[in-house]
Amino acid sequence: MKIYTGRGDEGMTDLRDMSRVSKTSPRIEAYGTVDEVNSLVGMVRPSGYDDLDEKLEAIQNHLHIIQADFASPDKDDPDTPHIEDHHVAKLEDWMDTFDEELDPLQSFILPGGSRPGAKLHHARSVCRRAERRAVALAADEPVNDASVAYLNRLSDALFVFARLVNKREGVRESSPEY
Repeated sequence: MKIYTGRGDEGMTDLRDMSRVSKTSPRIEAYGTVDEVNSLVGMVRPSGYDDLDEKLEAIQNHLHIIQADFASPDKDDPDTPHIEDHHVAKLEDWMDTFDEELDPLQSFILPGGSRPGAKLHHARSVCRRAERRAVALAADEPVNDASVAYLNRLSDALFVFARLVNKREGVRESSPEY
């Protein structure tokens, strides 16, 4: 199978149902930004922590599902994989478990720290953008609500994961100075 087709040379691309849309459409922006988050999460693995890597791999699969979900203009298409509420609950469970290992958050913290911690903070900030793109898409077109909720919760999870890695790496968190 060839990777290139030339079908996108005119600025159009195919959705899952083979309809054609502009590469600048909100739908393409949404799933393209999710793809960016997925790539950033992939840059963290392996983090050096098996318990975290297991969750990051699951998250990458979930993000791939969201991309497929957003690439389908029919949110109820039974052939399209969908993120569901239990995926969101899983993120919450992971955050609760890892949060037990962390000191209570007393103030805002500056993104950064160890190399994997800084990469997770970067993924978190791009995830916030993916969520904004998904909300913009949902304002005009039908979208799976659980996918939007997942992106919201994922940005929180990536924040917790960044804090966790930095603590395990012995890197002190810095707070902004006002």
